Amino acid sequence: MTSSPKPASPTIIDQQSEIRARLPFRDTRDFEDAGRGRVAPLDGAVYAEDGRVVWDNSTYDFLRGECPDTVNPSLWRQSQLVATGGLFEVVPGIYQVRGMDLSNISFVEGETGVIVIDPLISVETAAAALALYRSHRGDRSVTGVIYSHSHIDHFGGVKGVTTQEDVDAGRVPILAPEGFLEHAIAENVYAGTAMGRRAGYMYGAALARGPQGGVGAGLGQTTSTGSVSLIVPTVEVTTTGQEETVDGVRIVFQMAPDTEAPSEMLFYFPDRRALCAAEDATHNLHNLLTLRGAVVRDPHGWSKYLTETIDLFGADLEVVFASHHWPTWGNDRALEFLGLQRDLYAYLHDQTIRMLNQGYVGPEIAERIELPPALENAWSTRGYYGSVSHNVKAIYQRYLGWFDGNPAHLFEHVPAERAARYVELAGGIDAIVAAARTAYEAGDFRWAAEVANHAVFAQPDHADAREVLADAYEQLGYGSENGTWRDFFLSGATELRDGAFGTPTTTAAADLLAELTPAMVFDALAIQVNGPAAWDEKLTIDVVLQDSGERYRVRLANGVLTYSHRPQRDEADTTVTTTRKALPALATGTLAQTGIEVTGDESAIGRLLDVLEPGDPDFAIVTP
Repeated sequence: MTSSPKPASPTIIDQQSEIRARLPFRDTRDFEDAGRGRVAPLDGAVYAEDGRVVWDNSTYDFLRGECPDTVNPSLWRQSQLVATGGLFEVVPGIYQVRGMDLSNISFVEGETGVIVIDPLISVETAAAALALYRSHRGDRSVTGVIYSHSHIDHFGGVKGVTTQEDVDAGRVPILAPEGFLEHAIAENVYAGTAMGRRAGYMYGAALARGPQGGVGAGLGQTTSTGSVSLIVPTVEVTTTGQEETVDGVRIVFQMAPDTEAPSEMLFYFPDRRALCAAEDATHNLHNLLTLRGAVVRDPHGWSKYLTETIDLFGADLEVVFASHHWPTWGNDRALEFLGLQRDLYAYLHDQTIRMLNQGYVGPEIAERIELPPALENAWSTRGYYGSVSHNVKAIYQRYLGWFDGNPAHLFEHVPAERAARYVELAGGIDAIVAAARTAYEAGDFRWAAEVANHAVFAQPDHADAREVLADAYEQLGYGSENGTWRDFFLSGATELRDGAFGTPTTTAAADLLAELTPAMVFDALAIQVNGPAAWDEKLTIDVVLQDSGERYRVRLANGVLTYSHRPQRDEADTTVTTTRKALPALATGTLAQTGIEVTGDESAIGRLLDVLEPGDPDFAIVTP
């Protein structure tokens, strides 16, 4: 049975009132822009072949009402804007479908067909978006696809807009920035299990939609849950200024690696004076370290690339559109928008470095830093997805790492052990739960959560401890301007009250696994080896790839799996003969079904598989 959420506390109600009075809610230009050029509304829910709903933007229709006390008014405003869905004309010949997934899909009309930019997460949503476009612009064939960067919400639906056969035949080129394939695959395979579990929290995938549940993640509403696909790019963009012509459309590219994604590019359509900013300039502060987990991004480089964008294209551009949110029209407003985004990342970087060199640590900088009025009062720089708080801590981490220099933090007990000692120090479980409840009733939800968290980690089955912690998380969620913070807090409350919901959406699709290079396959095996279980195991396997002529020696010893492509002096225990496409089956044990040939000591394969320990998609987060 699902528990019922509680109302907003007086403390949160007062906070929401203060926000309404402080921020410029009378500025409605974003609403005008979000609705501008609308050709048609969304058609309705999107279904998988098995009848399962993979996307339904109408579940956010409640956002049309007045903001309740259980949602930060600033986040409510952002969610209203992001949930504005349909087919939109950006400029003649460029269209977007928005509100069909976490990201936008864009259509650029060419001489004979249409070029698709960033085909969403799921095959089903991308196909539905293309169908909506065609129903109003004609049955134009897809004549090109552009992946702006290596995150899955910008390529996963590609097989909903084109086919592998059309790409292989040269009818549909797929353009992507240098390094796209490696980063797209690695992010969803290496740490994919942990990221997927945490992404369930970040995007509120298991939350009920409504004023006391999921209202949106700031960057988009949430993630679709359909089939993920991948088609390998055929044209690699490597240089700023590189110009390509696709279906008669001129496109000038700007490289921007290690900004919002490790492989990313912006691009300009000079004949339409339109800039696609990918995900480097959107209507919020983006993440420098996403809460689901990732490599820390470089705000210093991000800012410099946006300066370069202005220098390259600023004199002529008339509209900036992106893979999230709504466009900005007019040269003056577009340059103001790009400049504010540029200054935002530069300010956070420079001020964090200034303060860390004064001896402040990440959490202290996050509490001390203040944005200048021009950035604080611009809606496009608000922390709906990234936040000033966790981005500052990410910058600190990028430069100085996890250790803050205090020796007391160098060798701390693990959370459960530390919690047991705090409970004892407080005088027992009842005393520490009572302290948490007192803090909660006083409206000090941050402290209530910290105290109650110790109680739960000391005694995870203690009902009162779980209740007060869930209550504290819920109020923190209600007060959060950041959509992903709200999702994290409310997801934590949900799991404490109703049990773990696991990983609602997985991204390690067959298309991605099929594109693993041999090195990636062996690395994926290596990170699954249970070291202690393999201490006494020693084996060697030769892997022969018939289609490419490659040969690898895989070695397991001392609890470590290593590999080499150099010629070896001795014979391996066993030899596996296969193809690049079939090689990932080595990690699943399905050798017979894939036609992989094994010669020599076949037990070596079984012994290797016996010490592999795949990730747990249901691991605990709010309990030990």
